[in-house]
Amino acid sequence: MEGEVPSAVLFCCTFNAIRSPMAEGIYRRIHGTRSYVASVGVKSEELDPFAVAVMDEIGIDISRHKPRTFDELEDDSFDVIVSLSPEAQHKAVDLTRTIACEVEFWPTFDPTLVEGSREARLEAYRQVRDELERRIRKRFPVMGMARE
Repeated sequence: MEGEVPSAVLFCCTFNAIRSPMAEGIYRRIHGTRSYVASVGVKSEELDPFAVAVMDEIGIDISRHKPRTFDELEDDSFDVIVSLSPEAQHKAVDLTRTIACEVEFWPTFDPTLVEGSREARLEAYRQVRDELERRIRKRFPVMGMARE
């Protein structure tokens, strides 16, 4: 339900290397310890250095994030799973066949598809970061604050 902050949220994407770690970091900064947050991927890949760089620009350090897959989840008691890629959406729907959990699909652009200069590529990552932050703030607002 829009506006409510669940007790546990899982962000997922294809590799848990860019989009879902960004979302996890943003969510954690906004909600701190009021709500548990984690992120996973369908497959695992090394954390993307451009993702680390653009998150650092807004004061969020994801450099120690260890990409994980759905199979590595220690706990599956989430209230909301937000999938950021079609592959993750399929996996999330499969997972929720056995657990009671809300699944939301937020199709999010893969910034690795952008070619060109370092700055052009970083700009694509910034756009993904900023869009994730807008969506997280709208969907999971901090209670007691004016809505934007």
